[in-house]
Amino acid sequence: MERIKLYLSLFFVMFCAVSFAQRTEYSIAPGYNQLNFEAPKPGTYTLEKYNVASNGNIVDAVGNKRQLHDLFDDKIVLLNFMYTTCTDVNGCPLATAVFHKVRNLLNKDPKLGKQVSLISMSFDPENDSPEVMKLYGYGTDKGVVDWNFLTTSSFEDLDPILDGYGQRILKEYDEEGNYIGSISHILRVFLIDKNKTVRNIYSVSYLHSDVLINDIKTLVDPRTKNGTIESSSLDSILVASDESLSNSLQSILMASGASLAKPGDYKEGYTSKDYTTQAQPLERVGKATDLLAIATEKHLGLPELKTPDGTTLTRDKIALGRKMFFDRRLSHTDTISCAICHVPEMGFAHNELRTAVGTEGRSVPRNAPTVLNVGLLARFFHDGRESSLEDQVWGPILNHDEMAIPSPGYLINKIKAIPDYNNQFEKAYGSPPNMDNISRAFAAYQYSLLSANSAFDRWYYGKEKNAISYEAQKGFEIFTGKGACSSCHLINDEFALFTDEKLHNTGIGYEASMYVEPPVKKLILAPGVEIDVDTSSYKDDSRFRDEIAPNDLGLYTITQDPNDRWKFRTPPLRNVAITAPYMHNGALSTLREVVEFYNKGGVKNEVLSPLMFPLNLSEVEIDYLVEFLKTLTGSNVDELILDAKAAPIGEISLNDPNWFHENKPRY
Repeated sequence: MERIKLYLSLFFVMFCAVSFAQRTEYSIAPGYNQLNFEAPKPGTYTLEKYNVASNGNIVDAVGNKRQLHDLFDDKIVLLNFMYTTCTDVNGCPLATAVFHKVRNLLNKDPKLGKQVSLISMSFDPENDSPEVMKLYGYGTDKGVVDWNFLTTSSFEDLDPILDGYGQRILKEYDEEGNYIGSISHILRVFLIDKNKTVRNIYSVSYLHSDVLINDIKTLVDPRTKNGTIESSSLDSILVASDESLSNSLQSILMASGASLAKPGDYKEGYTSKDYTTQAQPLERVGKATDLLAIATEKHLGLPELKTPDGTTLTRDKIALGRKMFFDRRLSHTDTISCAICHVPEMGFAHNELRTAVGTEGRSVPRNAPTVLNVGLLARFFHDGRESSLEDQVWGPILNHDEMAIPSPGYLINKIKAIPDYNNQFEKAYGSPPNMDNISRAFAAYQYSLLSANSAFDRWYYGKEKNAISYEAQKGFEIFTGKGACSSCHLINDEFALFTDEKLHNTGIGYEASMYVEPPVKKLILAPGVEIDVDTSSYKDDSRFRDEIAPNDLGLYTITQDPNDRWKFRTPPLRNVAITAPYMHNGALSTLREVVEFYNKGGVKNEVLSPLMFPLNLSEVEIDYLVEFLKTLTGSNVDELILDAKAAPIGEISLNDPNWFHENKPRY
């Protein structure tokens, strides 16, 4: 009887999938069809290390209680979570279909197949008994590939496993509170290496047998050292010469758009004694690109770049601005450049600092925003105090806590005294360096940092139905509907900057201003090593007051209008997935934290924006919204990063003006 029920269920799933596809324009996931792009060749790319694969109590298909890790058996593992009565054709049935394809391919290559194990684990222990799971996996026990169908004894055993893999489920009920047998979830498949480390996570849009097989082959290729080619080996491909990037590497870069955008080190799991550093190398090798072409060409999803009257971009002007952007000598101490805070490899933001750190380690109270697409904006700084990119550049240059240049005249004289700037301004602007052309040169480079043609743009403006996942499409519906995100993060018919360029009080600044230290606070000394600190030893010390509760009043500091307290500019959302942390003070570390903050309606205060209210999003809806935000990464981010890596960084020499050099400033 159980087998009959299961067969009827599977028949119903397939019937619904076929008939639904015939009646609607429902997008069938790529995993059912031929791959619509050429997958990178195995061994020509690396696979990131995410975290250690979670363990837990499970029950196998014959009723044995075991540990999940027992089934890994020193093999490469493909793990998916599912339930047998799922009716979403792009959900559990998709994962099962792709696993069948992978199994068939691996059985034709026994040497590879013996190194791989497939695991389908139910998150519906109430209905998916071991017997049901055995029936679901009927006929998969032939060949060299192990495919295990697992369940758990209870939700108490299941929940820690789901938490460990970041999986969330939402059971659906009827109006009378009865469970109707349907579960909402976001499909994820996990690739786990022989060291029990998660190496890739596939969503609906990227779950394809060809991709999975190539990733498995990359892990077992001895030349890649378990899929982690030495960074120096990878960087040797990204040469700084004028040679073109190889076709295989170019396909890798273009597939993701931002594969090179990452923190200098990942801190996820830092509190665990098992934490392993993944520090990036400091070598600067890259490939210069045509920034003028980027500044002047049409980008899908962006408006046309319009520069101020009297501003004409040329390659010489952009090259000069690029040189200055990365030149540490243009700070008072020869140590800080624009790129120290706006790090190209971190999305031209800074993933590792909540708020910026300036010259001599001085604290800056605000987060460093990305400068990608900044040339399209009309307001600058978190408090919106500047209205032109040219005027904006002097803010950090003259700020005592940032680059600390004493005056514009000091910088002009310093540039004139640096030998490798000889005739650079004359060539680009026809005159020696002055306040006007210095600001124009800095701005020229930033005008060229345009990035769009994202997966969202290709889906929304380019009408490519499968450019983003089903989950992301649901997230877009929430973004423009229930979530009310587009009230401030605007989307126009022909382009989207995802900002209204207005300033709003969300409560995040109020919360920071009113923060009070707890009596005891945990301090992390090293991975897995924490101590409790008695905060009374410093919390009443005035020297630390601004560090503990920075009273940043936002727009009020400009207007002095009490109604403008804690108002900050609506940030653009393009490339938001690679520009963490978030908010004006970097208070929120992940996109999910941001969505959860808005979901609760911000933080109440007497001048809270009327646009802030509880959204009542479910956990799954929050996940959908995060998936949508991940689709906003531009396709040329890696190109801009490689170009930045090819730029000089202003290494100080004995010929440069400094008080202990022969060529010291004269006053």
